[in-house]
Amino acid sequence: MNSNFLTDLFDYKNFFHKEIFEKCIYPWEIIAQLDSYIEKALGDRNMALGEGSRIDEAAKIEGKVIMGKNSTISDAVLIRGNCIIGDNVHIGHGVELKHSIVMNNTAIAHLNYVGDSIIGSNVNIGGGAIIANWRFDKKNIKIKLEEEVDTGLEKFGACVGDLSSLGVNSVLNPGTIIGKKSLVYPLVSVFGVHAKESVLKS
Repeated sequence: MNSNFLTDLFDYKNFFHKEIFEKCIYPWEIIAQLDSYIEKALGDRNMALGEGSRIDEAAKIEGKVIMGKNSTISDAVLIRGNCIIGDNVHIGHGVELKHSIVMNNTAIAHLNYVGDSIIGSNVNIGGGAIIANWRFDKKNIKIKLEEEVDTGLEKFGACVGDLSSLGVNSVLNPGTIIGKKSLVYPLVSVFGVHAKESVLKS
C-alpha cells in the first residue's frame, strides 16, 4: 500500500489541525482517532469557534466541534458526533454532518448527509448528494487497494480529495475514495477507489 496515501488525497500542510493527519498513514485511521483527538484538543469545552465563523440559531450541534475561521453553518443543519470544520467552509440548509472532517474552502450545498468521512479542501458537494457510511450487512468497511484492506470500522463513509466536485443527488457508498480534482456526475452511485482527475459518469 502507498505510504503517501493521505498526501495523494489532501494537501493538509495549511490545515489548522494537520496533526491528526501527520500521525496517520490511512484515512480510516484518522476517523478511528477523531474522537480522542478532539476530546484532547477541547478538554472540558464543547466547541472552539474561529474568528468570523457563524452558526445559525436554527442549527443543532450534538457532540464536540472544532471550527476554523470565516465558516458558516446554516439553518436546520444537524452536526452529530465530533467534527472538525476548517476555514471558509459553508455548510448549507438541512445538511447532516456526522463524525467527519471538512477541510478549508469547501461547500456542502444543502440537504446532504456526510457520515464518518474526510472531505478535502476546495471541494463542492452539490445539493442532495449523500455520503453513506454503513453497510446493510453490518460488516466492517473494506477498501479495495492492491489488496482488500479491512478498516476495522463498522462505519466509514468516503474520502473526497481536494478540488473535487460531487453532482446533485450523487451517492458515495461506504469505503469510497475519490482522488484529487475528480468529478462525480449527478445521480451517479459510486463504489471503490478512484485515481485523481477521475470523471465518474456511471
